[in-house]
Amino acid sequence: MHVQEWLETVPAVAVYALVGVVIGLESLGIPLPGEIILVSSALLASQHGDIDPVVLGACATAGAIIGDSIGYAIGRKGGRPLLAWLGKKFPKHFSEGHIATAERSFEKWGMWAVFFGRFVALLRIFAGPLAGVLRMPYWKFAIANVLGGILWAGGTTAVIYYVGIVAESWLKRFSWLGLVAAVLVGVTSMLVIKRKAKKVQPVTAAAE
Repeated sequence: MHVQEWLETVPAVAVYALVGVVIGLESLGIPLPGEIILVSSALLASQHGDIDPVVLGACATAGAIIGDSIGYAIGRKGGRPLLAWLGKKFPKHFSEGHIATAERSFEKWGMWAVFFGRFVALLRIFAGPLAGVLRMPYWKFAIANVLGGILWAGGTTAVIYYVGIVAESWLKRFSWLGLVAAVLVGVTSMLVIKRKAKKVQPVTAAAE
């Protein structure tokens, strides 16, 4: 809620730029709250007509695709020394256990790890750089990157935006009951998407 309250004071153009940049940097491999910013911005768009959800979704998608592509290039050039350096700088996110888990996912699922990695916080950060380090053919990476970016960024924007619209409409009639129902719809939608993504990921509990 603090993020959303702050976003309300920012012009629409700045919101678009913020979403694109934060998601781009997260996809590049920098641990940032891209999903939180995207969800908060989509909710804000449902309540304020100044923010166009289509433009918002497009900026989020562009940031996700471009960021992953840059991460791939950096990973391909930096190789495993890059992962070692990231482990020292960000030990919480790039620990040996996390890297090993993500690497097993890539070895087992290939391009699908990039695609479904969008819906898993850990793999969303690793996807681009690790695909480059493991020398995944660029055409495979590009297909999974584009499709995954569109589905995750565009889909999340659309789902949260319409949940916000429904919540606002229901609140006028059913007060807090409408809010509870809208929240349940949103949570259920996200859980279904993440459950499908986890079906093609190896179990990470042991590594954690």
